[in-house]
Amino acid sequence: MARTQSSRSSARDRILATAADLFYREGVQNVGIDRIIAESGVAKMSLYNHFKSKDALIAAWLLQQDEAWRSWFQTRVEQSATEPLDRLLAMFDVLEEWFNQPDFRGCAFLNSTVELVDPNHPGYQVSMQHQQLTFDYILGLVQAANLSDPEGITRQVMIIMEGTVVIAMLQHCSGIACCGKQILSTLLEHQ
Repeated sequence: MARTQSSRSSARDRILATAADLFYREGVQNVGIDRIIAESGVAKMSLYNHFKSKDALIAAWLLQQDEAWRSWFQTRVEQSATEPLDRLLAMFDVLEEWFNQPDFRGCAFLNSTVELVDPNHPGYQVSMQHQQLTFDYILGLVQAANLSDPEGITRQVMIIMEGTVVIAMLQHCSGIACCGKQILSTLLEHQ
């Protein structure tokens, strides 16, 4: 029995790993189920035993991305600075680390949301959840820094961050994170 469970987990993991690589590199709309099956080396029935549809696979991939990315991001921010205000600025140093990764192709959530369009798509919903959890993390830092209008400032920080991510992807420019940090620094000086 343990062997069967291990095989199932292994097949699911292979499917998810293959989908993750392809979806991130090529986009969720450009990658079909048959390609994921072929490249993961699993049977079609195995894929559908683990994921009811391509939409369910997209949502599972995005959930996995959310957990991994937020964990990495928050850990790196907290390792980089101890004070909430410094952590807000350190977010851009951490973004620059991400932008410098050789496989950086932008934000999986922004990219997928643009491709999926339909707000009822499960992947779109996971992307919105990721957005909210990121907002909540930043809001916590803003509140800990005792800044006025925490929600308003958090929205501004999100705009700066997301704009920085998009420009880094479009222009292949990791140094844009420094510009984002400067914009945030100016914003914070006026609080």
